[in-house]
Amino acid sequence: MSSKPLKQIHLAAHFPGVNNTTVWSDPAAGSHIDFDSFIHFARTAERAKFDFLFLAEGLRLREQGSEIYDLDVVGRPDTFTVLAALAAVTDRLGLTGTINSTFNEPYEVARQFATLDHLSEGRAAWNVVTSWDAFTGENFRRGGFLPREDRYSRAQEFLATATELFDSWDGSEIAADAGSGTFLRHARAGAFAHRGRHFDIEGRFNVPRSPQGRPVIFQAGDSEEGREFAAAGADAIFGRYGTLDAGREFYADVKGRLARHGRTHDQLKILPAATFVLGDTDAEAREIAHEVRRLQVSGQTAIKFLEHVWNRDLSAYDPDGPLPEIDPRVGENTIALGRASVRQFRDPLATARQWRELARAKNLSIRELVIATTADQTFVGSAATIAESIDALVQADAADGFILVPHITPGGLDGFADSVVPLLQERGVFRTEYEGTTLRDHLGLTVPSPAPAPASTSAPAPVS
Repeated sequence: MSSKPLKQIHLAAHFPGVNNTTVWSDPAAGSHIDFDSFIHFARTAERAKFDFLFLAEGLRLREQGSEIYDLDVVGRPDTFTVLAALAAVTDRLGLTGTINSTFNEPYEVARQFATLDHLSEGRAAWNVVTSWDAFTGENFRRGGFLPREDRYSRAQEFLATATELFDSWDGSEIAADAGSGTFLRHARAGAFAHRGRHFDIEGRFNVPRSPQGRPVIFQAGDSEEGREFAAAGADAIFGRYGTLDAGREFYADVKGRLARHGRTHDQLKILPAATFVLGDTDAEAREIAHEVRRLQVSGQTAIKFLEHVWNRDLSAYDPDGPLPEIDPRVGENTIALGRASVRQFRDPLATARQWRELARAKNLSIRELVIATTADQTFVGSAATIAESIDALVQADAADGFILVPHITPGGLDGFADSVVPLLQERGVFRTEYEGTTLRDHLGLTVPSPAPAPASTSAPAPVS
């Protein structure tokens, strides 16, 4: 009687630079802009044989009521610059960057990622995201925000256009020159012409096909549109479900969509974000986790969070006092500037009622309630407990692995690398050495063949 083979776990490291995850008051907390922080973090991930490092995107500091959030990250350096620099100090670690499809153009993004893939010898990945608020749009010439359907429509065409650019070369179009480099031997090399609703471009792409064919594509989003977008063209999803039931439901739903796009089960990896707190014992880890959550949710952070539900200015309320007796304002969201098109809570009145009941039952202040109702750490316990939990979720098809987000930068990954990874290796579910050189190798993804040129594509006349 044959048993089901063990799934191999995929692990990645998220540099926590776009939120208040980092516990700044910890003496071990370091800079989010000093390159030494990125080097330490990346080399720890590579020492642990992780698949990749993940950088989120922050196109503007978080503000509400014209005030910058406390506990937020000020240092948000350019993604491509950081990843290109990290390519020079790492050898196998994948390099994943979050780049916005709303406020960028396909040609420039495709060129930057193709360049990074060459510089890193095949380790680049692109997390495709959209932006939905005028608040961010104010930083760009195209202010305002796109309606939800237009955001995903533009993102889909953006990715399709970038793919046409990546595929505008094939390996036969360049040849080695015994002298100083390479030379073209085909007049169509890099030729493209895209005619669409959002983009109308034509020219010649000037970066040859990269070692992975094209970078690995990530998608982050849980909406119906986001799930379908991922199933149609992404290689991996940066998800948010780290529990058994929710994880299995999401996993089955998204993987179940692949067949109608002509894709197989193994062509899309589902990798939820996951926080963790390690202790010598489970009890010690729980104590540390409680303190970490308290430090991650300051009084101001709690009030700002509550304002998103109440849709009112609550700055006069004491975060260590009771919830407001006044009800949330229903209708257009005026608190989060430019974010009227998105509501985090579909029924704020029902949410307020539930929270009041919980606060009365447990005698919780505003701050205590926010701590209790927002995300706890995904994995809390000793190294053995965390290793067992991760393995159980992956083997149960709740995920293919996890993107770990430590609460200390840059050294917060060290303990996991030194204690949890060896236990996963002992279980036979995580690599002891890299078996390939590219990120596609690490993720078990094949190199895509160039897509057929669109019918509208015609080669520009050769330049004399």
